[in-house]
Amino acid sequence: MNVQPQVQAKLLDLAGVDAELTRIAHRRNALPEQQEVDSLEAERISRKDASVSVEIQIDDIDRDIRKLEGEIDAVRQREDKDRTLLQSGSVGAKQLTELEHELGSLVRRQGILEDELLEIMEQREALQADHDHAGAQLSQAEDELVDAKRRRDDAVADLNKAQERCLADRERLIGEFPADFLAVYEKQRAQGGPGAALLQARRCGACRIEIDRAEISRIAAAPSDSVVRCNECGAIMVRTKESGL
Repeated sequence: MNVQPQVQAKLLDLAGVDAELTRIAHRRNALPEQQEVDSLEAERISRKDASVSVEIQIDDIDRDIRKLEGEIDAVRQREDKDRTLLQSGSVGAKQLTELEHELGSLVRRQGILEDELLEIMEQREALQADHDHAGAQLSQAEDELVDAKRRRDDAVADLNKAQERCLADRERLIGEFPADFLAVYEKQRAQGGPGAALLQARRCGACRIEIDRAEISRIAAAPSDSVVRCNECGAIMVRTKESGL
């Protein structure tokens, strides 16, 4: 295949644009800002779970508090009833003894329940402190996540602009090449490496492998419009004044 040297040289511009598109795609797939968002999202979920766990414990302990308060109230009502009956003077000696014994039991029971309630209230106070702390941590994680998403969105927007610029440059450049020449380039690029690169200092600019003297001599003797390809990687090797042939 024969293509004018100046046209071949322009292929380096296209290869440069395609290399930039590859770098953009790689950065998009491994965007540090996205990794930060993912990490903070996981942290937010973890802190949310911690907050919800404490909320469940508080709900359970509030239920225990209401139960104890109900039991204490029932004991007090029973005690008030017995005292009223005791003070009425309308009970016999046997019932009086029974009432006094029951009142003593009620007082002891109330004391036990109140001690238990005090202990549970202290537990609730500690849980509330844990909940406040978990809520503050969750709020911090959410704020950090918002900032990280903003930075991620800014980075993606920059990549989108760079990609659009490269695609526009590529669209402009491909119209300058013969169809069969461009097809060779595109087929080579589709295999995963550069479609073309500069031949310089006896090395292919695509695979960086040094070319032996015999092959260099053959390339140097080839017409300037002859399309030369690397025997190792298959990329089109563009010859310019920098090639030193």
